[in-house]
Amino acid sequence: MIVLVLCAGVFGIGLYVVLSRREVVAVLAGVELMLGAANVQMVALGTASGAPAASLEATGLLLVVVAAAEAAIGLALLLTLYRRGGRSRTDELSEVSG
Repeated sequence: MIVLVLCAGVFGIGLYVVLSRREVVAVLAGVELMLGAANVQMVALGTASGAPAASLEATGLLLVVVAAAEAAIGLALLLTLYRRGGRSRTDELSEVSG
């Protein structure tokens, strides 16, 4: 029960960072906080329900891989935006041009 409350708190902090910050790196960090909290919560709920350990480990590993892929794609987009126009704030990224 305590783990679920802590996960909800960390998820709330990540949501606050995503909604309040303007820098793309800070927004990506907030998204990573939210993904990490969801990962811990899913494993905690699986443990409480009596799921096999191998299933919980596979679920946790899958979520970590998805979070790493999201971070890599987000940082690649950030580098591309910065190289093209020198912008790294979300309020400056109003339109997409190719």
